[in-house]
Amino acid sequence: MACVGYHASHEQFAPSRLLALVRQAETAGFDTAMCSDHFHPWSRAQGHSGYAWSWLGAAMAVTRLPFGVVTSPVGRYHPAVVAQKAATLAEMHRGRFWMAVGSGEALNEAITGEPWPGKPQRNQRLLEAVEVMRALWAGEEVDHDGSFAVRNAKLYTRPSEPPRLLVAALSEDTARWGAAWADGLITVNQQPDRLRALVSAFREGGGDGKPMYLQVKLSYAADDAQALRGAYEQWRTNVLGAEASEELRTPQQFEAEALRVSAAQVADSVRVSCDPQRHVAWLQQDLALGFEQLYLHNVNQDQSRFIDVFGSAVLPALR
Repeated sequence: MACVGYHASHEQFAPSRLLALVRQAETAGFDTAMCSDHFHPWSRAQGHSGYAWSWLGAAMAVTRLPFGVVTSPVGRYHPAVVAQKAATLAEMHRGRFWMAVGSGEALNEAITGEPWPGKPQRNQRLLEAVEVMRALWAGEEVDHDGSFAVRNAKLYTRPSEPPRLLVAALSEDTARWGAAWADGLITVNQQPDRLRALVSAFREGGGDGKPMYLQVKLSYAADDAQALRGAYEQWRTNVLGAEASEELRTPQQFEAEALRVSAAQVADSVRVSCDPQRHVAWLQQDLALGFEQLYLHNVNQDQSRFIDVFGSAVLPALR
């Protein structure tokens, strides 16, 4: 049976609004939820950036849903502190919390003023962070020298089972690299051939048999024109390609680059349709690729309509 979740976008909505939306999603029949972890939004039109970890504690307390977060555990955070945050959530809500980790984006991580390393260096420090967090979750006292330092760190409050740790991958190279050490994969929807290649790379790199999650970018509204308009207004800064996330540091810089993005380009990256059955067909294709959990991110502002319609017309068709 398909497990379908609601994606809570901290870049687009205030934390109080997101709290109401995940409660609505649970009532509508969504099985699970996940959220982003941003310091800045991608554009000023999105306009929010609540602190994901505070919000997760509240959201998990007022629902019964499992939750996950996509984060960079090193950059603006220290890995030992991320390990403590994750352990606290996992101890309070046994079996309900997972974490996906990536090498980060300049938009969020460069705020500290520290040098922003290239991708190979960021991957190295990410792997170090994963090793440190796992050692802390195992109850070890950790000292570490490398991309960052840890001294005499030990977690005294730990969950009975550590949280599942996924690799967040947008490319075949990252999926293949992360397959060796991650408990699973999370990625975003792409054109079918590219998504199929990414899945193959993960499996070939050591991920065969490990769980795979998919974050689905879509825009649902009363008609197709409204759905496309909402996607363009809110999400055109997010279709610039990986190189933009490598270098751009402010919402204003993303907005300037997005001036050349057309509505057609947005529709190439976001599934735009007012027809729930069209979305069902897309999601069935995702499940056929082997994804066991789908997290639906309606990128426009009309969240309540999306939750209610998908709860009644889309989720039952996938079960």
